[in-house]
Amino acid sequence: MTTPATLSDRKVSAAFISEARYLLREDYLPKIERCLEQLSDEQVWWRANINSNSIGNLILHISGNARQWIVCGLGGQPDDRKRDAEFAERRVVPRDELLAHLKKAVSDFDQTLESFDSARLLDQFQIQGTMTTALAAILHVTEHFSMHTGQIILLTKLMTASDLHFYEFEGDTPSQRWSSPPSRSS
Repeated sequence: MTTPATLSDRKVSAAFISEARYLLREDYLPKIERCLEQLSDEQVWWRANINSNSIGNLILHISGNARQWIVCGLGGQPDDRKRDAEFAERRVVPRDELLAHLKKAVSDFDQTLESFDSARLLDQFQIQGTMTTALAAILHVTEHFSMHTGQIILLTKLMTASDLHFYEFEGDTPSQRWSSPPSRSS
């Protein structure tokens, strides 16, 4: 038998969900946008070798992952993901189309978590054929998105040989260069 969540538990749960929403919407997505601004459509689809993924494939993949785990898994939307197709794509899909696809996935992720009841964080959900908690699903997507964002940044730096200027430093305090620091409470 489960015990009712305390006020403190609810605050921690709500803060966890808020932070995951913030990271995808206000940290990872703008970094990927900055990368795409620096690259041509052909560079977005370049791959180092047959066993490597292009930035385009990674964008399709993180979009599919966020939708499957959060929008479908926690939000109850139909899951029609075709994971292998995310990696098999070889067409040069334009950057603007990829970015719109990614923004839609992040927006859907954000809206799903905005309406998700934080008291259900430890509830079980079936995602990708296995049972997992909402907490684990949100953590998985956040970590997964972060990892692939790092790969996109590295590939962009390798192709452009440039500093992407994500932050400015005044003393020891970094500030984001792409926007004023947003509120983490949304």
